[in-house]
Formats: sequence, structure tokens, C-alpha cells
Amino acid sequence: MSLTVLVTGASAGFGMAITRRMVADGHRVIATARRADKLAALVAELGADRVLAHTLDVTDKAAVAALPASLPEAWREIDVLVNNAGLAQGLSPAWEADMADWDRMVDTNVTGLMHVTRAILPGMVARDRGIVINLSSTAALYAYPGGHVYGASKAFVTQFSLNLRADLVGTGVRVTDLEPGLVGGTEFSTTRFHGDSTRAASVYAGTTPLTAEDIAEAVAWVVALPPHVNINRMEMMPTCQAFAPLAIKRRT
Repeated sequence: MSLTVLVTGASAGFGMAITRRMVADGHRVIATARRADKLAALVAELGADRVLAHTLDVTDKAAVAALPASLPEAWREIDVLVNNAGLAQGLSPAWEADMADWDRMVDTNVTGLMHVTRAILPGMVARDRGIVINLSSTAALYAYPGGHVYGASKAFVTQFSLNLRADLVGTGVRVTDLEPGLVGGTEFSTTRFHGDSTRAASVYAGTTPLTAEDIAEAVAWVVALPPHVNINRMEMMPTCQAFAPLAIKRRT
């Protein structure tokens, strides 16, 4: 069965890999992101019959609210929403962090995801079917130095997802919270370090991290499940990563 999938942040990383995988699985994708040129390249690669490019900044509340009605009529019944748009900014300790970084993370990871969900969810509930897949992070559960607002924003995503399930119980609408750990080969760390590619690369030195395609595989599995099955949470890590021990600072 071919589904209509809306992916936010589709211009790179997870979003691009998820778009490609959904099309490979026979679905069609409304690919949204801020970078119109990247979306145009996806359409050229995958075909205009399979991918609809829609320039969208999830922090623009008016544009998000207008999204459902602004789509071509044949694309308005969205079966799957993948709330992927998100970012980390900075790794300084909280007392040195740039407030602009904090604001951008909250605006994108929390407020943007909230507003996109609120825009798309009524149609799913009315049709009594649909899947919402929210991209959270292992940072939602496992704190690390410098993670402060990023981790807190992803904790919001996880808790919001579980509370959506509480609201939606008895309907045919499903919600999955997907929590990846260390993932390489994307713009994540370059964005976090404001374009410092050398520092970004050092995060993955000596590791075999997850890839964007691994995340797309998890999304594809959730989408392919029978309609009575809901995966509440899925936590993923590469074998080179595990939970950190409690930090102990010893004075001499």
C-alpha cells in the first residue's frame, strides 16, 4: 500500500535518507525543509510523482499552520508524519552557553515539532489512521556535559510523544518516539559547532557510528507494521556506545 509521508528537515541527514527509503518502499513523500535547492535536487533524483518539495521553516508558526491547506489537494491526506527537523547548538557549559543557541534549539526542537504535529494531527484523527514518528535522542534520557538545552528539548519530544499516545488511545493513529545515539555522516555536529568541520569530525574519530540510513531503516520498519501495532519508543545506539557511568569528580 502506497502511503503519503511528510518529512520535516528533508534536505539533509536523517530526513534525506528517510525520504529516499520511503520512496524506495513505494511511498510518496512531501519533503519539507528551508533549503529549496536541496529539495529540488531530491525531486530531480527521485521524481516529481514521488516527491513533492515544500519549502518550510518549522519555526515559522504561520507557515506551519497554513501547511495542510497549502498542499495540492491530492497530497493533503498525510498517512505518516516524520518530525525530523531539529538541531544541537554548542557544547559549552550552561553558564557560558550562547542564549541564541538555546533559543534556536527550543524554537526548532520543541516549538516547531509541536506546531507541525498540531497542524497535521486533526486530519489523521478524522480519518482514524496515521503514524507520527518523532525524532528524539538518547540525550533525552542520558545527560552529558554541555547537553543541557539540547537534552532537555529532546526529553520534551519523548514525553510529548508518550502523552500523544495517551490522547490517541482508541484511535487508529499511532505515535513512535525514535531515540538515536551516536550517528555520523550528517550535518549534526558541524551545525552544533557552527561550521567547525575539524571539531565535528573529532566526535566520530575511532568509532563506527550509526548512519542516517540506519535511522531510515528503523522508520521503514515502524511504517510497515500492521495498523494495530504501536511502537512507543525505540532507542538505538551503535555497538561502540553505551550508557555512561555516573560522573565522580575526585579532589586531591
